[in-house]
Amino acid sequence: AHESTSLQSQPPPEKQNYGATAAHGRQGPVMSVSRKSPAKRDYLTAAVLCCTNLIHFMDWFLVPGILLDIQKYFKLGDGDTGLLQTVFILCYMLAAPVFGYLGDRYNRKVILGAGIFFWSGVTLSSSFISELYYWMFFLSRGLVGIGTASYSTIAPTIIADLFEEGKRTTMLSVFYIFIPVGSGLGYVLAAGMAGLTGHWPWAFRITPCMGGLALVLLILLVPHRTQRRTAAHRALSISGTIQVAAEKPGVPRTAQTTWCQDVISLAKNWSFVWSSLGLTAMAFVTGALGMWVPLFLYRAQLVQGTVSPCLQETCNSSNSLIFGGITTGTGMLGVIAGAEAARRLRKINNKADPLICATSMFISAVCLCVALMVAQTSILSTFIFIAFGELFLSVNWAVVTDILLYVVTPRRQSTAIALQILVSHLLGDAGSPYLIGIISNAIQAKNVQSFQWSFWSMQYSFVVCAFVGVFGGGFFLLTSLYIEEDRKEAEQ
Repeated sequence: AHESTSLQSQPPPEKQNYGATAAHGRQGPVMSVSRKSPAKRDYLTAAVLCCTNLIHFMDWFLVPGILLDIQKYFKLGDGDTGLLQTVFILCYMLAAPVFGYLGDRYNRKVILGAGIFFWSGVTLSSSFISELYYWMFFLSRGLVGIGTASYSTIAPTIIADLFEEGKRTTMLSVFYIFIPVGSGLGYVLAAGMAGLTGHWPWAFRITPCMGGLALVLLILLVPHRTQRRTAAHRALSISGTIQVAAEKPGVPRTAQTTWCQDVISLAKNWSFVWSSLGLTAMAFVTGALGMWVPLFLYRAQLVQGTVSPCLQETCNSSNSLIFGGITTGTGMLGVIAGAEAARRLRKINNKADPLICATSMFISAVCLCVALMVAQTSILSTFIFIAFGELFLSVNWAVVTDILLYVVTPRRQSTAIALQILVSHLLGDAGSPYLIGIISNAIQAKNVQSFQWSFWSMQYSFVVCAFVGVFGGGFFLLTSLYIEEDRKEAEQ
């Protein structure tokens, strides 16, 4: 079923701001709709979407949380272990454009519900795979990636449609807080369940239950037909009414343009292109850190002699618990700080958003370099600098998304988000865990097998992330050169 175009208008904004988006109006019969503030149902809808985002990212980071157990259970080397997360990301990013296309044309609630049901079922099934069939575990993670792609592509556009300007930025900030929070809780859940039960597969039996509850709430609270904003909201907002073009039943809303035309238009939008490449650098760094940091710290502790080699069935997961807590705390603080900094600095600088992103990327790269240098001598110092590195990376999550939403017209937003997901994961975290593992394997192969070289191999591999972080800052600086022009064009 196609979504209707019934729209609720909003009070006229006090001041034009970055959160504003516009689309080319459709021609045809029009109707007048009264203006009113967001209803309680809108906030309930956003709450359900935020909670589901939390569960989604908890499931995403279950594997890194118990990576040492999985590596030992399936007898995987560093390269194959990194490939495990790469398979997940590859399937996720390849499915994203498909769901972006469907989300711009068909009922988004149905797509979200089907995706949640699918990845929950596959995650539960993966907990029963024998060590003799490691390839099935790889396959299951790929299928989970397909299911989660439907959510990441469509959910932000629903929130963007429910709220106007300043409120939209705030709600998107809340939504994206749950990326690092969910990621951190994924480590905590995985490590906690493995330690509590003594059997790591139990970690994969909790998030499916939570996903089922989220699905029920989605069905009950999210409207079957969610509204879409058009240029009419902006063009006629002062008059107190809006005009919305009527659509014929059975005809896709965006039939005026093909998917290829949308892609070509987005490729000419330099703010979208450079900010997407900046997000790609972010994804590269966060993907590598998220996959390997607990294991890297474990190897550093082996060199220091503060822990013993893991020989029992369930390994010590204290590093995962601490890293999960750091990821949760710095993620919340970073997203809030980024949104607040953007809100304040936009008043004095129209290029504030990309400049904030560039600065945070440069600082994060420096913190990562220092963390690598002190890892062999002080685990506490390593945790501190990793925490600062993650904090400055988290500053960018909501800001980058808001950039996309005000430089791309609403009728192309699902497609734009899908393309951004595709590019950022294809060149980012789809390959970074595997690349780090391959480099580590190559270094170990050329040297004597020892705890020292096991640590050094990963330490040297992580240097790549620092360089990529610097490139990411450069991409955001390039975004600042085009953002004013692209924003004005999108608002016309």
